[in-house]
Amino acid sequence: MNADEERVARAIAYARAAPKVELHVHIEGTLEPELVFKLAAKNGVDLAPYQSVHELRAAYSFTDLQSFLDIYYLGARVLQDEDDFYELMSRYLAKCRDEHVVHAEIFFDPQTHLQRRIPFEVFMGGFLRAIRNAQTEFGMSVLLIMCFLRHLPEEDAITTLNLAKPFVDSIQAVGLDSSERGFPPHLFQRVYEHARGLGLDCVAHAGEEGPAEYISEALDLLQCRRIDHGIRCVDDPMVMKRLADARIPLTVCPLSNLKLGVVAVVAELPLRDMLDAGLCVTINSDDPAYFGGYINDNFEAVIRAFDFVDQRVIHTLLRNAIQASLLPAAHKLALEQQLDAVQRAPIHETVAGRLTA
Repeated sequence: MNADEERVARAIAYARAAPKVELHVHIEGTLEPELVFKLAAKNGVDLAPYQSVHELRAAYSFTDLQSFLDIYYLGARVLQDEDDFYELMSRYLAKCRDEHVVHAEIFFDPQTHLQRRIPFEVFMGGFLRAIRNAQTEFGMSVLLIMCFLRHLPEEDAITTLNLAKPFVDSIQAVGLDSSERGFPPHLFQRVYEHARGLGLDCVAHAGEEGPAEYISEALDLLQCRRIDHGIRCVDDPMVMKRLADARIPLTVCPLSNLKLGVVAVVAELPLRDMLDAGLCVTINSDDPAYFGGYINDNFEAVIRAFDFVDQRVIHTLLRNAIQASLLPAAHKLALEQQLDAVQRAPIHETVAGRLTA
């Protein structure tokens, strides 16, 4: 192993060993093919034309966001009772434990399930049971973000928000996901206003496939405190400056952008430009079961693509995620202290040795 390879290995090891905060992950997007087929057999769901885990995984060759969503919604059909949603969440939170994720803010898509006549009580019951167990067993913290599907009318989102009211104490924020092109944030002003009236924080997917203008709309019209993806901000210097000046966080998902064809290679992401401009960039996994990597894989991808071997860069990305979270200030401070302790410790050097042995 030469000196360059050793520096990369140490950087990857540090990212793996460090306590991490994940801010952009869709729980339905953690549905691995093995669990899809297990639950399909249990619930009598026909997955045609896919006859095996191998065939389904082979179909994860997406050309754009919509081609992914078609498979995403197919897989979601196997989730039917509370235990299914419990197992889905439990598996992701166990992955968090393995990858040293100490806090996660998790998107869920109620409309995907309500359309299949699965009531809030069923999926929320499963999610919350799994979260309570993870908090007790792993000591991690979890916040839920309820997303609205932007390809559906705003009235449907408002109906969903009304159905969520009995569970509002278990939901931290609302978000906006699904097909971005042709569905700008301004279409959802009323439902976001209602959500703020319930005391919910606001975030939104913007500037992934859509233009930088969508980021401005999410900030101005939806009053979002965080932008999910947001990489198209580099197309508008004024948007870049605004994000930097206000320290508006961006939840970047490198392997997602690669898998969906937003970029041809990870190195095409404007990540270095965004960091150089002082933006609060964070690294996340989005839909890891479909995009071939959880949070540690995403860190490794950007370390290799951008030669981020300076531990200070990785530390900045990790600290940004803590600061960008929706946690109370005291909890953020405690997580920053955990992160600083790992930075000072030689544990990542030990891990690097195992990686290159």
